[in-house]
Amino acid sequence: MLFSNKDLKKLIVPLVLEQALAITVGMADTMMISSVGEAAVSGVSLVDMLNNLIISILAALATGGSVVTSQFLGAGKSDDACRSAKQLVFTAGFITIGISALMMLFHSPVLKLFFGSIEKDVMDNAKIYLLISALSFPFLAVYNACAALFRSMGNSKITLKVSILMNLINIGGNAFCLFVLHMGVAGVAVPTLVSRAVAGAVLYILLLNPRYTIHLVPGRFRFEAAVVKRILFIGIPSGIENGIFQLGRVLVVSIIAGFGTVQIAANGVANSLDSMGCIIGQAMNLAMIAVIGRCVGAGDLGQVRYYTKKLLGITYFFTILCNTTMLLFLHQILAFYGLGKETTDLAYRLVMIHNGIAMFLWPSAFVLPNMLRACNDVKYTMVIAIFSMWIFRIGFSYILGVNMEMGAIGVWTAMVMDWIFRVICFVGRYLKGTWRKHCAL
Repeated sequence: MLFSNKDLKKLIVPLVLEQALAITVGMADTMMISSVGEAAVSGVSLVDMLNNLIISILAALATGGSVVTSQFLGAGKSDDACRSAKQLVFTAGFITIGISALMMLFHSPVLKLFFGSIEKDVMDNAKIYLLISALSFPFLAVYNACAALFRSMGNSKITLKVSILMNLINIGGNAFCLFVLHMGVAGVAVPTLVSRAVAGAVLYILLLNPRYTIHLVPGRFRFEAAVVKRILFIGIPSGIENGIFQLGRVLVVSIIAGFGTVQIAANGVANSLDSMGCIIGQAMNLAMIAVIGRCVGAGDLGQVRYYTKKLLGITYFFTILCNTTMLLFLHQILAFYGLGKETTDLAYRLVMIHNGIAMFLWPSAFVLPNMLRACNDVKYTMVIAIFSMWIFRIGFSYILGVNMEMGAIGVWTAMVMDWIFRVICFVGRYLKGTWRKHCAL
């Protein structure tokens, strides 16, 4: 077997801790910014939806690079893995510099396009937060690319250590800038910029070390079309899929924005808590790419099936355990946010909808597709995800949330409909075995 139980533990445990750390820090950010007021919470939560759109594109590039390098490693081609690593890091960096410049130049029109109907104080906070956070995109691109390469080697311990450093800088900076310097929304954005710059630099420097199986070979960067094409073969469909998904979320939030500040704030708080229930799934998304990609590179479809079932089973067990525990203590958790009763009550209902159903649907809807991506079956996942997003997540959000006046509750009900459709399609694709013909690409 390519991965022993010890190998899987070494890969997965640091990934889970890294995801838990990132999400916990995200919750702490939301709690701290809530001290500035609900307008600040709303502004940050709206911009985070736009930021996630950019981040999802970066993650897709990292996914493409991770799949390619994992397949090279599985085939025993370490030199090709190193070449693809360098192409990934520099391509991601160059692309993101352009994206960052565009977001900074057009931050006001972008915000007005998606959230033009929001209150003025919310818009003012959103502008400040977006302008500063856009500066961090290139650093985040390098960090994501380098972290994906370490995970392809099965070395997630290093990414965990750097993530701890990044989040310590972030949360410590937030506390200092908010409570000592009283910088408001900028007090959350500036530490994020600094922490991402430090993390990206550290991982890049570490990858220059030739003792790692995958490392960045010194010398002038030369664009290699064939390698980049292979990365983009995975990255572009995944980027389109992730981009449309996050764009859909932005459009959904723009619907919620029309319901008032209470519903915007409740939605923002609920989103931060929902992520806690998917910690295991988010970690397994990364593990699935590394493990299945290596199996595909080795040409062993039997191990593809074996590890798919094993990783999915682990995901379901711990997702159910995590969500059940969280729902039992939800009242106590929400009390830390210090929000008004109406906002707190709505956030409670939203989290109950998400986490109560996610434990049964989320792993098959979002972890299983990464197995298909690692097998180069990327177009199918893209088409299904885009169709489901527009028909269920967006279409029914408008029908239930606006037309039937269910508000945020209707929007989150539409989200569950999206999950159900995805599970039917992706489980069906796996059982049918159509993915096998893509493994030879």
